[in-house]
Amino acid sequence: MSELRFHWCSPLESGQKKASGQYDAGSLDFDGIVSFVKEAEEIGVDSLLMAISYHMPDPLPMLGALSHLTDRINLLLAYRPGLLSPTLFTQVINTVSWMSDNRVNLNLVAGISPMEQAYYGDFLDHDARYERADEFLEILHGLWENNGPLTYDGKHYRIENAQLGLGYKGGGRPRVYISGASGVAQQTAVRHGDCWLRYADTPEEIAKAAAPVLEQGTAVGLRMQVLARRTREDALAQVAEMMREPDEKHRKFIADFLATCDSEAVKNSFRLADSSGDDWLSPYLWSGAVAYRGGPALCIVGSYEEVADYILEYKAAGVSEFIFSGWPSREEMRIFYAHVLPLVRQREAEAAEAAEAETAQSGAAGAVN
Repeated sequence: MSELRFHWCSPLESGQKKASGQYDAGSLDFDGIVSFVKEAEEIGVDSLLMAISYHMPDPLPMLGALSHLTDRINLLLAYRPGLLSPTLFTQVINTVSWMSDNRVNLNLVAGISPMEQAYYGDFLDHDARYERADEFLEILHGLWENNGPLTYDGKHYRIENAQLGLGYKGGGRPRVYISGASGVAQQTAVRHGDCWLRYADTPEEIAKAAAPVLEQGTAVGLRMQVLARRTREDALAQVAEMMREPDEKHRKFIADFLATCDSEAVKNSFRLADSSGDDWLSPYLWSGAVAYRGGPALCIVGSYEEVADYILEYKAAGVSEFIFSGWPSREEMRIFYAHVLPLVRQREAEAAEAAEAETAQSGAAGAVN
């Protein structure tokens, strides 16, 4: 199996300073974002996820600006079908592919809350949103395969002779990540995506969920948090510090938002957190921040070695990519890439050497027989 890919969540996802505090919304520190992204590029982050939500800046302008201000790092755009027409959206992505020299990838999110979708004039239910996403992706792929003319007559989209003068740079397309935990999300990922992206669970449960997706040739990725320290005691002390004097008003806000949510991924994360009893789904998977941060807040916690080993348990379960973030996000990114990633790479190299040795030994035994 090839090396794991590690991405990070960009600072567009605000509120990552403390796990139990409220979101830091209402302002935009663009210089701070640029500084964060440039450091991520320097330390070897594969790509940065630019998340989307009503309480954040819109990621599309950021995508264009950051593509011009960086040289190597990939930019993973989260966006929702229904906000832009598929032809216009393809045109935007194609344009950024030229601006960034093909450093743009796409994370399509069908939406998690009818209440939030209504902010944007969208009143489709959960399955209908995925039905629309399916049509959206059919059109995107059609335009990437051939710039046009493309005519499409579906339930949610109708276009006639769509064509784009500027194709995707090099004639290809971006890598497509499809988010969600429901069966319809899995089906959409298999039909139109390169990677099915979901929130975390224990490695054992992820293995069960990933199996049918992997069998059909689609990769599996996890969106979650990480908290690694020199020792396990230091990591647990940091967890305790983050949960000191939690913002209960914000917790109620999240609970009220959950009541409007129809996302299986989000609801499943809260079910897991509620069922854990002591906030631990396993010795290394902490759920205590879910009530304050939602689905992405399931967090791998431990020493550098423990976190590296637990990540490799997910790899054995079929996971090939991670999108991490932390509290505070920038500091945790530095810790992960300086102390955890080298251990992961060392273990992967050792496993590859052992596999090669076993193959050679089996071949030699076969030749003798």
